[in-house]
Amino acid sequence: MAQSTQATDVTWAEHVAPILFKNCVTCHRPGEAGPFSLLTYENAKEEAGEIAEATRTKYMPPWKPGPSDFPFAGARGLTDAEIDTVQRWVKAGTPQGDVRKAPKPPSFNDDWSLGKPDLIVKMTEPFTVPADGRDVYRNFVIPLNLKEDKWVKVVDYKPSARPVVHHAIFVTDPTGAARDLDAKDPGPGFGGIMGATGLGGRSPAAMVAAARRGQPLPSQPQNTGRGGGAVGGYVPGGRPTPLRDDLAFFVPRGADLVVATHFHPNGQVMQEQSTFGIYFASRPPSKGFAGIQLPPFVGALKGINIPPGSANYTITDSFVVPSDLLAFRVGAHAHYIGKELRMTATFPDGTKKTLFYIPDWDLNWQGQYDFKDLVALPAGTRLDVSIRYDNSAANPHNPSMPPMRVTFGEQSTNEMGAITLAVIPARPGGLVPLHEAIEKHLRDAVMNSPMLRGRGGR
Repeated sequence: MAQSTQATDVTWAEHVAPILFKNCVTCHRPGEAGPFSLLTYENAKEEAGEIAEATRTKYMPPWKPGPSDFPFAGARGLTDAEIDTVQRWVKAGTPQGDVRKAPKPPSFNDDWSLGKPDLIVKMTEPFTVPADGRDVYRNFVIPLNLKEDKWVKVVDYKPSARPVVHHAIFVTDPTGAARDLDAKDPGPGFGGIMGATGLGGRSPAAMVAAARRGQPLPSQPQNTGRGGGAVGGYVPGGRPTPLRDDLAFFVPRGADLVVATHFHPNGQVMQEQSTFGIYFASRPPSKGFAGIQLPPFVGALKGINIPPGSANYTITDSFVVPSDLLAFRVGAHAHYIGKELRMTATFPDGTKKTLFYIPDWDLNWQGQYDFKDLVALPAGTRLDVSIRYDNSAANPHNPSMPPMRVTFGEQSTNEMGAITLAVIPARPGGLVPLHEAIEKHLRDAVMNSPMLRGRGGR
């Protein structure tokens, strides 16, 4: 590890500016998510105390995953030597140094972080988010007007009311059903939680009742290349990341983009009129992919019921891989009192390894993480997920003081919980048994839901 600079020698120009420009100014610049800019010495000097505290505690740069047996691509975070350099600079009185030795501030494409999109679309009219009240769920239909089938690498998202967007899910609809719902609703878009959790507008209780009657259950959003499906989403702290290699989402001609948006009012009336940048693949992919979400439907069937003061309430789920797979991406979702999230893989030979671990969950810094190398999951590998919640007064993220009972729901003060692993087949035909196993796992989750027995997690 590189040795840190002595306090008497450390300067902004030679030592601190390179650290800030490399790790911080992507967000900490005008117009971005950071609350202040760090592009100049004057900026850094003014915020020196905040910088020292945030880097000392490793709150910044935001990188939530903890130790894992499989490294991620593009991992952020400062080395111990870089953190020490920042601390020494602040203790020394934030000397500027010779500005001629400072690196040139990085340049950014302020229009789109991934460059010019192949297609740009926008909501046809703004939606007013109220200043207060309950969370708002609204689905907006944006015509794509595609004359031919397309394959999409990634969708970038620019909400005009970013402070109140809790999350958004992007789904394509080739059927026109979303347009019909939009036409029947007098306001922009249409209400409801369609797409927000993949429940298809049905409550967990309704799903249990349907399963008992032998009726079909809604599938979790997948993009199989045969019709519409999920093409991405947005969560606070997330960045648009194109699918790796030649993987791509299928979007049929004539399909609309439907954006299921969850708004969390923050005390100000805001106007939301999102813009989307769509990046196409140059050719169809050679293989498909799928997502394994544990527990399914972000924990809707787990009967989440967290008593006030409970610091170790946990839900778990397991899934056995039915065919040889390669994992390439992982992500998680929970709300305010989610605390510790873990996914492990127990291989057929008994070896157990950590795929994903977040020791200190923060709702404001969610993301999807690509593995640096594909992770082989042979048939018979067992995936285990545990999600722990801390509903005590000691949890600084707890929105209720004193703590209140928390149950599953769509409101920010409710809870959810799941980890989703994205996989591709290691051999042709490998997705067929996977989809069958996922559907069986869903039906088992419905029929074995703790809600039927009047209890939740532990």
